[in-house]
Amino acid sequence: MNMAAANQFEASRLANMRRNGALLDTLGVNQQAKLITNEAKAKKAAEPPKKRRRIERHDARPAPSRSSARIASAPSRPTDEEEIMSRVPSATRKPQLRVSKVRTSAKKAEEATPEDKTIPSLEELQASWTAWRPEAPPPIRDEAGVFHFESHPDFTPNRSPEEVIREGCFGGSYFRSLYSRKLGMTVSGDDKELPDAWTEGLEHELYLTSGTYDPDINKFKVACGQSIEEWELAGWINHAYDVRGWFQWYCRFYLGRRCADDGRQVSRWKKCVGATGRWRKMLLKKYVSAGVREVFDDGESEDQQEVSPVMHQTCHHWAFCVTQEVLDEYWRSLK
Repeated sequence: MNMAAANQFEASRLANMRRNGALLDTLGVNQQAKLITNEAKAKKAAEPPKKRRRIERHDARPAPSRSSARIASAPSRPTDEEEIMSRVPSATRKPQLRVSKVRTSAKKAEEATPEDKTIPSLEELQASWTAWRPEAPPPIRDEAGVFHFESHPDFTPNRSPEEVIREGCFGGSYFRSLYSRKLGMTVSGDDKELPDAWTEGLEHELYLTSGTYDPDINKFKVACGQSIEEWELAGWINHAYDVRGWFQWYCRFYLGRRCADDGRQVSRWKKCVGATGRWRKMLLKKYVSAGVREVFDDGESEDQQEVSPVMHQTCHHWAFCVTQEVLDEYWRSLK
């Protein structure tokens, strides 16, 4: 096709397009198409934007069924009665009963005492707390300061109840007037069952029955631990024996009482500060990581390096303190 023919074809095509357009205008088709298009645009503008479907990403790897001791002890998830160290009671007011739900792990459930439905009345319950008589001889203390109980050779604290009290514990409030939500009654005056020799010369209102938690009373001058009310909510209290918990049990055990709750309480102690206890090992590891070979006591020396006073105080509440012998042995075990 030559150039002249091509130009003639293009002119003919344009003429046909103009003729068809005029015909459509005559029929009103173009106007109708414009109306339909404009209505569709207006409707689309009025509709809310469609939500995009949210796609959640899932890790193909299964989550671990349990966490390590290191992870469990991380500050982001304080648990257990020992951990406790990261949850300090108020130093300016009487510890309040927490009404929030207390989460209990499987470990807590094992240590929690079952409900005792055999106790017929509060009167008999209260009488049973002091009706016991010594059944076992006093413990023997070795040269390293460790106590040995004939009935429970695996229970080896190195602080007596008297030493724990005199050195300073529980912010001076352990034997304060206590309302038991479980029993629906207030318990008080049970500090009087302690031997006089244990508290001679001490101000009971400061060291035993203070209505407020004072960290300055504690051996390491720091606050640590939960309140007795929280222990009760967590299920660690066996009201048939010791309404205030472990330390009250220890006082009576030391004096010769033996009861059905001894095994549970000794087991709790071992898990906390026994030879392979979690918090004992963590505290000793802190010494090693800091390169400290001398025991931190209570800050008597200004040049002395502090090693976790809170962990020290918590272990002290469990009648255990890191001694130089214990620290030296731990360093030797790492070689």
